[in-house]
Formats: sequence, C-alpha cells, structure tokens
Amino acid sequence: MNADMDTTNIMDMFETGKVLKICAPMVRYSKLAFRSLVRKYGCDICFTPMIVAADFMRSVKARDSEFTTSQGDRPLVIQFAASDAQTLADAACVVAPYTDGVDLNCGCPQRWAMAEGYGACLINKPELVRDMMRHVRNQVDNPNYSVSIKIRIHKDLKRTVDLCQKAEAAGVSWITVHGRTAEERHQPVHYDAIKTIKDSVSIPVIANGDIKNLRDVESTHQLTGVEGVMAARGLLANPAMFAGYDETPLECVWDWVDIALAHGTPFTCFHHHLIYMMERITSQQERKVFNALSSTSAVVDYLQHTYGS
Repeated sequence: MNADMDTTNIMDMFETGKVLKICAPMVRYSKLAFRSLVRKYGCDICFTPMIVAADFMRSVKARDSEFTTSQGDRPLVIQFAASDAQTLADAACVVAPYTDGVDLNCGCPQRWAMAEGYGACLINKPELVRDMMRHVRNQVDNPNYSVSIKIRIHKDLKRTVDLCQKAEAAGVSWITVHGRTAEERHQPVHYDAIKTIKDSVSIPVIANGDIKNLRDVESTHQLTGVEGVMAARGLLANPAMFAGYDETPLECVWDWVDIALAHGTPFTCFHHHLIYMMERITSQQERKVFNALSSTSAVVDYLQHTYGS
C-alpha cells in the first residue's frame, strides 16, 4: 500500500451536477491494473473488489495481497464484507489514508457470503448496518472520508426504504442500489424501486444493474433521478464504455496489454480480461483460438499478428 495523502472528497464530486460513472466492485477483476484502464476512459470513481474485513485484519500478508493501490488510483472506494461493527471500523481505519471512502457490501447474493453473515443478508438487519456505519463514522478521523453501503432491494420495498433511511440517519454518505432482489439474477432491473429509494432519502443514490453503454447511463439517470451509475459486466466487456464507445476499441486492448504487463498481472487475469473485451469484436472461430492461448507472449503475438500494434 502506498499512502497518497492527496485524498478526494467524493461528496464534492456529487455537487458538480454531472452523473458520476463508477466501476463496480468485482471479485478478481476490479484490481489496480483494471482500475487504471477504466480511469483512462471516463470512469470517475473505482471500487476495489470486495474484501472480507476479518481476513484483512488477521494478517499483513492478506492485506498486501488483497489491496494494492498507487499514486494515480484515486478517487478510490474500498469495499468490505463484514458482519460486526468493530471489525469493519478497524479495517476502515487501516485503509483510510490510502482511499477516499469505505463501502459495506449488503448486496452479494452468493451462498457462502450469506452463510457468513455478509452481503445481502444484511439488508434484513437494518440496526446492525446502522451500528456498523456509526462505528466507522466515529473512528475514522477524516471528516471527508465517505462511508457508503451497496444494497439489493426487498420484495417489500418499504423495508428497503426503512433500511436506507436508517443508514442515512447513521451518517452514510451515499447508497448504491442494485435494482434486483437477492434471489434475482438476470431478471429486468426494477428502476421504479431505485426511484422510490432515491425519493425517500436526501443523500446521493447510485444505480446499479444492466448498464451496458453510455445510453444506459443516461436513460437510468432519466428514469430514477440518481446522481451516479455503476457498471460491472458492461465495463468488463468494454472498459471504454464510459467514454462513449459501443465496443472495445483496439486502442483500449493495447492499453490493457501495456498496463497489465507494467503491473505484473498474473496471466490468467490478463487473459480473462482480454477474453471479455474481445468477445464482441471477434468471430466464434477467432475466440476459440484466442481463448486457448496459454502464455502472455502467445497472447501478445496473436494480437500483433491479427491487429498490428
């Protein structure tokens, strides 16, 4: 971790009146190298992958492997999975000098997370969420440090509104709403629910779910009135999406090669990102060949041979 005292006040960014474009926390994928790439293409704020706060606090080794950042990696929000207030506050205090905000994951629907008391099961524990937010607020000594939650919605939306109002009262800076319930996977996003939540709190709200291009950013803003939009899979498929490209431009592919090699990105991660990025711009036969490549040099040779540098 490199301390960069040049912190950004994320709340000031919401004051500009433009719709903020945000890169979602993605397990394995929203690491430093990928964040560096999307920042080149119009991304305003990046999240780290979700990190389990208890593991993070248990060992220095875990901290160093889970969380890396650099001078230009700002504004940055670190996302933790946690199930008790003090562990979350301890983790937030450790990372506060290197980040601009901390986010509590209240949306991950995976079974292992729910079994540990993390993720989406927290939307059913509004008092616990409130305590966790208060602990962080009281113990991080930077008043500009943002404290946020990322949630899914309840079938009974009144419960979600109650959760968000309690979080606001506890000092939460802003809320990201994934417009689906914990049970829903690829069903349509409930934009009306996001709008209802937006109308029920006075802090900024970010919409998440099915953002695949810049037009989706605008239409989601129109439908819900939110201050920002967060993308996950859309950015994996096209890291230049927020800059207005409908599919990954070749320049972005080469930027990824340069950034990933400079960061010493492990081959699997380097290759997986390219598989996502090139899915829409290659034929099935080309994908078959590309996906079977097994070394960084083979990938670079393939790209040079097929597209030129």
